[in-house]
Amino acid sequence: MKKTEISRKEFIRMSGLGLAGVAFASGLLGTADAFAGDAAGGKSYLLKNVRLETGFVYEEGEVVHTTTDLFCVDIKDGKIKSITANKPAATNAIDAKGWLMLPAFRDMHIHLDKTFYGGPWQATRRGPGGVKGMIALEQKILPEMLKTSTYRAEKLVELLQSKGTHFARSHVNIEPTSRLQSLTNLQKALENKKNSFGAELVAFPQHGVFYTNSVPYLREAAKMDIDFIGGLDPYTIDGAIEKTIDFTVQLALDNKKGIDIHLHESGESGLKTVEYLIKKVNEHPALQHKTFLSHCFVLAKIDKVKQEEIAEQLGAAGIGIVSTIPFGGLIMPIPTLYKHNVNVMTGNDSIIDHWSSFGSGSVLEKAHTMAQLYGYSSEFLLSRSLKLATGNVLPLDDKGVQQWPKAGDTADLVLVDASCSAEAVARISPVKSLINKGQIVY
Repeated sequence: MKKTEISRKEFIRMSGLGLAGVAFASGLLGTADAFAGDAAGGKSYLLKNVRLETGFVYEEGEVVHTTTDLFCVDIKDGKIKSITANKPAATNAIDAKGWLMLPAFRDMHIHLDKTFYGGPWQATRRGPGGVKGMIALEQKILPEMLKTSTYRAEKLVELLQSKGTHFARSHVNIEPTSRLQSLTNLQKALENKKNSFGAELVAFPQHGVFYTNSVPYLREAAKMDIDFIGGLDPYTIDGAIEKTIDFTVQLALDNKKGIDIHLHESGESGLKTVEYLIKKVNEHPALQHKTFLSHCFVLAKIDKVKQEEIAEQLGAAGIGIVSTIPFGGLIMPIPTLYKHNVNVMTGNDSIIDHWSSFGSGSVLEKAHTMAQLYGYSSEFLLSRSLKLATGNVLPLDDKGVQQWPKAGDTADLVLVDASCSAEAVARISPVKSLINKGQIVY
């Protein structure tokens, strides 16, 4: 096929832009029809007028500005082939219009398998009984939700993509009500999106491991295409910390999976759960850097001395914290966790479902919230806050030396309307395009 034989409409269809990307396509592509065949096939194309960060400007030892320049970025076979001097007059290039290129975003705690998104608006109606009351509610509504869960998961993925996210860690219900159907339905959605979106899955016993006897279903799910064994408040739900953690750890070890446990308990039981999990991971080094505590609200409730002690132990054991960056009366000690080299990640958690009426789909917004909560208002600290959205990848290191992007990197990137990453975080700058493994998907 000659390059000139593919129409703009066909390019949009083939490149996965679809209706959501039409406005973007017409704005970004400009006069790029001549090479659209190569770009649509994901083989090779050139971006011009790409803004990249190049360093810091200092005054009296303080970072006061981030320098940037415009470049050409050559993408081939899903990777960045080269980064060269800008050629604004190049007619064989997509015009990135001076937008800032950043590493694509990662949502590391979300529930793609159960959402109202993609259907009629519904606000949350939470009844009494806390988490166990919500379990009873789920047992009633899940059969109906499962009828549309594949479609709604796809719609939710498209929302995430529009906010610059190309990868998610999704928890998926494994319990006696839906059995393995939530997992099967979500896997269908992810298969349909596999060329434009990546994911890893957590087998999540939302109704307790033993409270509703999810054990046989978890054992079956562990042998399927999932990545982590999940958990939920072992003392509050199952009434036993050690029994539940022991089961989770052994199931992960037997099937070579990671662990990611929801821990909302903020009292003594929460602290004991954290300490016991640290003990078990230290006993089984294969689980280091593969074990995570989601939420872990107890860290916000203990005194500062204990916070330092636990953070140091978490860092030494290679246990990460996945926080949705709560605010109000519950401020997580994120700076303390960073101090002790704990891997901190974030996600949107529930988006417009029976657990929450909220959720924008933006992890850049989570980085913005973190920066506000902890007073990260300087140019330097705002630029460092971006790592919460990108999975700890930053364009510049702490000395201002460019470390991303490099030739050979996978072309997972986002273009935002900002002058630098500090501005992007501070203003939650709008996402203009998302490229996943070289494919323009938004």
